[in-house]
Amino acid sequence: MLTLAIFGALIFLLLINVPVVVAIGLTSVVFFIGLGDARLLAMLPHRMYYGTTGFTLLAIPFFILAGNLMNTGGITDRIFRFAQSMVGHIAGGIGQVNIVASVIFSGMSGSAVADAAGLGQIEHKAMVDQGYDPADSATLVAASSVIGPVIPPSIPFVLYGSITSVSVARLFLAGFIPGMMMALGMMIALGILAKRKNYPRAEHKESFKARLSAFNGAFWPLMAPVIIVGGIMSGFFTPTEASVVVCVYAAMLGFFYKDLKLKEIPGIVYKSITQSVSLLFIISSANFFGWLIIHQKLPDSIIETLVGYGATQSIVMWIVIGIVLTMGLFLEGNAIFLITLPLFMPIATMFDIDLVNFGVVMVLLIMIGNLTPPVGMCLFAVDSYAKVGMPALAKRVWPYLLMIFLITVLIAFVPSISLFLPNLIMGEM
Repeated sequence: MLTLAIFGALIFLLLINVPVVVAIGLTSVVFFIGLGDARLLAMLPHRMYYGTTGFTLLAIPFFILAGNLMNTGGITDRIFRFAQSMVGHIAGGIGQVNIVASVIFSGMSGSAVADAAGLGQIEHKAMVDQGYDPADSATLVAASSVIGPVIPPSIPFVLYGSITSVSVARLFLAGFIPGMMMALGMMIALGILAKRKNYPRAEHKESFKARLSAFNGAFWPLMAPVIIVGGIMSGFFTPTEASVVVCVYAAMLGFFYKDLKLKEIPGIVYKSITQSVSLLFIISSANFFGWLIIHQKLPDSIIETLVGYGATQSIVMWIVIGIVLTMGLFLEGNAIFLITLPLFMPIATMFDIDLVNFGVVMVLLIMIGNLTPPVGMCLFAVDSYAKVGMPALAKRVWPYLLMIFLITVLIAFVPSISLFLPNLIMGEM
């Protein structure tokens, strides 16, 4: 009953449009007072401060900055041109280019919204110019952008690792295959839709010379994920240090290509700071909420209930999937992480669910939330420039959502898919 009361109060505050950070903090304060533990409120500043001081969390502001530098520095144009030379001739044409470009860009930014807001504008305009319906184009941009946080580097994986103490390097590796499966699933869905709607594509494959030229133009941007992942795997730097390296690398490329001007740097930094502060403020508030959950031993009572009803690992996983998908309708992804993980982690451990695979499943579920109205962050990001309206986006996004959901279920119940690379490269835990 206490669990239902706490989460019921939180959901009620969110439904009446109380800001997420305020709703989380207010729920914690009210329940500590109501439970007769008001003296523990003295711990509020300490817990909020402690929640943002983890070394791993330093990666988040730098990955945000890297994404903003790449969007401003013209790197996205070169990535798009290379993707166009490779897949512009298959069914779906420029739409398939969109998906491949998102896969490449995801190896640098780690943020779905950064992909949707930056590279997405180039992709949307190119598709509309070649005859795509604006709503179809915007929907595909939003859907392909959620590949970003699954393929490393990934801000959600960094956040998950900081909360759970799971190796971020293992999480990065575990995201590769699911991310590629997402891209392939979207390409299949698009191919079917494109044939039905007769969308244009390039008449011929580009010549080897043209592809080589496009590759040369995008070579140094393409090297970014190789440097990041290679450096982490070789032990040359940590995931946190990798975030700084990619920022420096993105700035160097911007200046080298003469697309990034020195006068633009203060604006990019300021934008990155505001985005980082917004996220870190939620993290700090959620840390106090997580402390409330642990202090009241809510996971213990839920575990006792599940065991008493004879729940199995599969049943627990279905329960998690249902809860996160429901919360994704109303909450931003990072907030879902911070609210649910203190509750889910002891349960996952008790039922012997691999925590690396669990992290991949959680990120995939949150990506679905980014595409589901009424609070689909990627849909809002795309509609800010596409101007086609949320109803049109919500109506057309379902084929891509279905593909992601099927892949999520497969990863959830066949952990060997996501664990193959981390076990191969880093050894089994």
